[in-house]
Formats: sequence, structure tokens, C-alpha cells
Amino acid sequence: RKPRADATRNHERLLETAKTVFAEKGPAASLDEIAKAAGVGIGTLYRHFPTRDALVEQVYRHETTQLAEAAERLRASHPPVEALRQWLFLFVEYFTTKQIMAQALSATAGGTATLYAISSVLLNNAVSTLAEQAVARGEIRLTLEPMDLLRAIAGVGNVSPGRDWEERAKRLVDILIAGLRVPQAGG
Repeated sequence: RKPRADATRNHERLLETAKTVFAEKGPAASLDEIAKAAGVGIGTLYRHFPTRDALVEQVYRHETTQLAEAAERLRASHPPVEALRQWLFLFVEYFTTKQIMAQALSATAGGTATLYAISSVLLNNAVSTLAEQAVARGEIRLTLEPMDLLRAIAGVGNVSPGRDWEERAKRLVDILIAGLRVPQAGG
């Protein structure tokens, strides 16, 4: 049976609010705070997410799924190399969320191995599809694994986190794309 529209809205609002509250307060954020900030009662939160771990995991899964799905939307609306570039920018934002959620995720009872393995497959498929399309169109030359692009960006976040890391990571995206471009005849 399809969920009611208000239940779907509450679910989405709780995910977005939890992401924001975890970003502000870290793993110390309480479920009461999240419910209140989302404008729902604690019972509504527990109907959607029976445990704190379920909420934390679902926020992470939601972010990963949204990023993976963005690849298809970008492929449909941009030339291949620009679709890849825009998706890598979205990956920078996603990585910020992952860093914020890391402490809360590591505290989950089931651990993160399965969750990270699933997200790795989704992200690998998305970046590979975008990169392969740009290669097939002759826009870029790729002599590395597409996941290495994500590892390079993540490395910037791990080595020099801070308020302006997203700006530096987005500059790195442009450097990576420029380095992969195939020189055009006469140019």
C-alpha cells in the first residue's frame, strides 16, 4: 500500500531536518530536537525511524541515493563532461554530509561496513557512467579509475578540512576536469 502524502512529507522533512541538526550538533543531537525542528511529534519520528540508528543510517542512505540519482538527471540535461563536472560538485557537498555524519554513523550498533559498501557501489556506478559517456564522446581521456576522481576530492576533505574546504575541493574538480580534457583540433 502506498504511504499517505502527509506521511511521505513527514518522512522527507525528518530526513532533511535530521541532516541539518546532526550538522549543527553532531552525534549529540537528540531525537526530540530533530522532531521539534521538523515540526512533528516524537511519536511521528519513531513511526518513521524506530531507533536513532535507523534515522542516522536512513539520512546517509538518502543522501547517497540522491547523489546517485542526480547522475541520470545531469546526463539528460548537460553535455557529458559538464554532467560529470556538475556531479563531482554534488559529490563535494555529499562528502561534507558524510563527514558530518561520520561520528553518528560510527556509533550505530550495526557498524558502517555494509552501509559504506552499498554507497560505494552506487557512487562507483554513477561516476563511471558519467565518465564513460564523456570518454565515448571524445571529451575526456581517462587513464585512471573513475573512483579515483572521488578519492582525490575526498583526500582534500580529509587532509585539510575546514570552512573553505568545499571551495578548494570544487577548484580541484575544475583542475581534474581540465587535466582529463582531450585537446580540440585547432585549439
